[in-house]
Amino acid sequence: MENSARPVEWAISPEPVAYLEAVAVMEARVAAIASGAADELVWLLEHPPLYTAGTSAKPDDLLMPDRFPVHTTGRGGEYTYHGPGQRVAYVMLDLTRRGRDARQFVCNLERWLIATAASFGVEAGTRAGRVGVWVARDPGQDSGREDKIAAIGVRLRRWVSFHGIAFNVAPDLSHFGGITPCGISNPLYGVTSLEDLGIKASLADFDAALHLGFNEIFGPARIVPPPERAETALADVSEVRCD
Repeated sequence: MENSARPVEWAISPEPVAYLEAVAVMEARVAAIASGAADELVWLLEHPPLYTAGTSAKPDDLLMPDRFPVHTTGRGGEYTYHGPGQRVAYVMLDLTRRGRDARQFVCNLERWLIATAASFGVEAGTRAGRVGVWVARDPGQDSGREDKIAAIGVRLRRWVSFHGIAFNVAPDLSHFGGITPCGISNPLYGVTSLEDLGIKASLADFDAALHLGFNEIFGPARIVPPPERAETALADVSEVRCD
């Protein structure tokens, strides 16, 4: 478990949040955390259907540019999809209080997602050369087919993290067809969800498991109301990832 002096705040927005609004909230909160004016925050939400382009996104991987809004984002990674049925968690933690080990932080995010998947009976894991958390679709049959169930894309500013993770609970998987997700075009690799794997789970059920896993890996998190809308400018940040 990571060591932090105060409990992390844990907030859930009940309605979809526009992407640019969420970014503005993150920007303001990260600045406040870095200055000591606010506690750390994990913010759970859904977005309306949209695509985001990370710092490594390739134009050719946007296959249907007119399907949904496309946002350029400061997180690491390539193109990804966000939409209803996918749980996004924006993770705003002060790594100065947690050892300033960016690689370990991202690996802990992976551990968190893997443990949450396991709580629903899903054996998930990381793969060399492929960011995120994956599941084998034909265990024991050596087909090589694997699908991504959760994505990670984070940034740091003044050792405070933002952006975070996205886990597919029950999104419309056809919406991923407008992009090459994370730049991976190999037909053996696709996307999946708990629902696609035959597991019926509400977002409330998933959030409870996610909360428990966070407490075990990062330390206690106390539930608070969702943040208010904030407006702020974007600033330079640094990318980290765990391969």
